[in-house]
Amino acid sequence: MEVIWFVFFAVLLAGYFALEGFDLGVGLLLPLLGRTREGRDRLVAAVAPYVLANEVWLVAVAGTLFGVYPLLEGEVLFGLYPLVVAMLLSWILRDAGLWFRRRLDGFRWRGFWDAMIAFGSLGLSFCWGMALYAAATGFEHPPVHPLGVLLGMVVTLLFAFHGWTFLAWRTPGVFGASRSGRSLVISGVVAALPAVGVLAGAMPYLLAHSAPPATLNVLSVMVLPVAPIMLGAQVWVWRTFRPGKDAVLLPSFF
Repeated sequence: MEVIWFVFFAVLLAGYFALEGFDLGVGLLLPLLGRTREGRDRLVAAVAPYVLANEVWLVAVAGTLFGVYPLLEGEVLFGLYPLVVAMLLSWILRDAGLWFRRRLDGFRWRGFWDAMIAFGSLGLSFCWGMALYAAATGFEHPPVHPLGVLLGMVVTLLFAFHGWTFLAWRTPGVFGASRSGRSLVISGVVAALPAVGVLAGAMPYLLAHSAPPATLNVLSVMVLPVAPIMLGAQVWVWRTFRPGKDAVLLPSFF
């Protein structure tokens, strides 16, 4: 049962990197590709239908982490407390920027919230890389380490590339040469590689910190009915908002 839950946790984290990775990547590219107000609006509109569905993966990752590996809760929150706070603030700023940027029509108002989208996306991407480094060391070394900073830069660049590939697929010819769905899948797999690699190395550590089998059995009963719903929602989102379906975008929210 411990191995099954480890695989499930790995799939959730890899799914988060592959899906939320392009959301964050588009945020990172907002100052570079969104040279005009219309360009930034189009960038945000391209990613808007996917944001909430992709963030569900992060909620599932956090729930699984603290449910399956309760002994890690103290280590993660204590050892990575500044990093966790930075990630939460970055998440809040990014989402606040998405929700508030069109509530008023002033140039400074939109410029401020667009900057928050980019800043929050950068903070989340970079901090995820440092968190992965800490996990790879069994949380024995602080994340602010040359290798942690390097991994933060790698994750940030991979997310930016994934975001660019998504834009090329979602808006063919607008932000670069068009890309196929296969290219988007490949860039998603590449974006998820750091998470998969770290978890593979940390597998013995995580298995040793798993919850008792009785707890895992209860969690299985609780999660089993929810997993198909989450996957079904993802399928619906991707089928509904695939390229060529611009008419059903969510224009007023973002």
